[in-house]
Amino acid sequence: MRIGALAILVAFAAPVAAQTGAPATSLSPNAVRALAANCAACHGTNGISAGGAIAGLAGMDREYFIGQMRLFKSAKREATVMQQIARGFTDAEFAALGTFFAAQKK
Repeated sequence: MRIGALAILVAFAAPVAAQTGAPATSLSPNAVRALAANCAACHGTNGISAGGAIAGLAGMDREYFIGQMRLFKSAKREATVMQQIARGFTDAEFAALGTFFAAQKK
């Protein structure tokens, strides 16, 4: 069963990587959902924000999301909390989260 899940993941990740130039990720769909759950406290469940000062992530362009996260991580974009949070993520995790949030309906 583990090999079957890996085959599905590779089949999904390889075309995404080929289209975007991003490295394929070894994150399972459940792992990506767990990462996205970390964002829910501020950005809403599945990135659907209730409005206000904090941006919603649902439906956000994948490449824009990745770029903003990289800016937070490098401290080139100022933020109260996001610079610290972004430092805990890899580029592969940014890519996986970008794909996840881009697929969410607003």
